[in-house]
Amino acid sequence: MPDKTKRPRIIAIANQKGGVGKTTTAINLASALAVGGLKVLLADIDPQGNASTGLGIGPEARKGGSYALLAGETSLSDATLPTTVENLTIIPSVPDLIGADLEFGQQERREFLLRDAFIQGCPADYVFIDCPPGLGLLTLNGLVAADAVLVPLQAEFFALEGISQLMRTIDMVKQSLNPTLNMEGIVLTMTDKRNNLSEQVSADVRGYFRHQVFETAIPRNIRITEAPSHGIPVLLYDFRSTGAQAYLALAAEFLRRAKTRKA
Repeated sequence: MPDKTKRPRIIAIANQKGGVGKTTTAINLASALAVGGLKVLLADIDPQGNASTGLGIGPEARKGGSYALLAGETSLSDATLPTTVENLTIIPSVPDLIGADLEFGQQERREFLLRDAFIQGCPADYVFIDCPPGLGLLTLNGLVAADAVLVPLQAEFFALEGISQLMRTIDMVKQSLNPTLNMEGIVLTMTDKRNNLSEQVSADVRGYFRHQVFETAIPRNIRITEAPSHGIPVLLYDFRSTGAQAYLALAAEFLRRAKTRKA
């Protein structure tokens, strides 16, 4: 029986820019680790709810979801739902999250709502928090609750624009709200070896951030974009696709880095 008092490693997946593969990475990295036998929880705190949809959780099944958890209206266990992926559970998003900044903005400890919810204990090895684009209260809650931040970064011209702001926000959270917050790393997404600009951006990112960038990059792949419409991760949609294999490689590198960190 899982130990409900166990403290999982919590990873916030964040980038204030939309359309960079943030939710896709949340779904597929979490799924790859779960397929490997680890217990994984995905917390969807993005009002768009794409992670929930991408894992086949329809609106009628979500109940209060992550909104009720943040509002203190439900427990962590009651907010958690199973998915089609063995070992992977989800706290789904609901549209009520759209008003979170206004509704929770005047509360004391408003940045700690998610962190306080996880104090209840979580029977998982890893928790991934799919943060919304932007640096509002929901993203701050994700960063305050997390042990580390994983940043998906699209290999295109505007990739580095705005990342300095995200890094400043991470530093601010570390200094004032969550002193143990670390950088898990940067994942290059939507790469295209046939595109000279994509290759140049990838080289620039690696040159600037060096060891913080994962060696594994996620390529542009039609199977990755098709899978969410079927409510399953790309690993279940087309295991042999280059997208599925890239996320398996990313999961393996993620675990290697975790072992190195503990050593």
